[in-house]
Amino acid sequence: MRLVIARCQVDYAGRLTAHLPMAIRLLLIKADGSVSIHSDDRAYKPLNWMSPPCWLIEDGDIWTVQNKAGEKLVISIEERLDEVKHELGAEPGLVKDGVEAHLQKLLAEHITTLGEGYTLVRREYPTAIGPVDILCRDADGATVAVEIKRRGEIDGVEQLTRYLELLNRDPLLSPVQGVFAAQLIKPQARTLAEDRGIRCVTLDYDALRGAESDEFRLF
Repeated sequence: MRLVIARCQVDYAGRLTAHLPMAIRLLLIKADGSVSIHSDDRAYKPLNWMSPPCWLIEDGDIWTVQNKAGEKLVISIEERLDEVKHELGAEPGLVKDGVEAHLQKLLAEHITTLGEGYTLVRREYPTAIGPVDILCRDADGATVAVEIKRRGEIDGVEQLTRYLELLNRDPLLSPVQGVFAAQLIKPQARTLAEDRGIRCVTLDYDALRGAESDEFRLF
């Protein structure tokens, strides 16, 4: 991972155009090829970014990031204040707490909690950006990706959105619907999820624990 703090301006050209005037910002270049531009007042969310696959061309103080669709980020650097590079190594992945891990197991065993006719494909379905908690199919055979949280907040909806964007590129899975499942879903998270076409499901942990699993029953 490469971190550059620089006084720069950024111009984006693609489906729309955007301009960031000259200011001090953090430029984050990751090993996966992604490039993002951050300020000091937007928490985790970048001001602009380019997701992989993309490539960075450095021509002195003019950096051009381009993807296969022809979209470009042009970063014009006036002054470099600091620059560091670190090898972070292999990412072990997010380890869920005990309740979330157990919720995932219980929901997989009682997948019809999501609706009649639902069938489990697998837990921890792998993707390039991390595993989806549960991948299943609804009664019509459509693919459904489920993100499970103990407390459902906006970050969880954003996480599921990224999974859906990636999964929908796979013609064997697409179209993929999303379900955001949690013991408690905050109103802001529910509003964002529903605006993106993601269904919200409130999970009753005690009811799931007390229900008899039918995962391996023949009758």
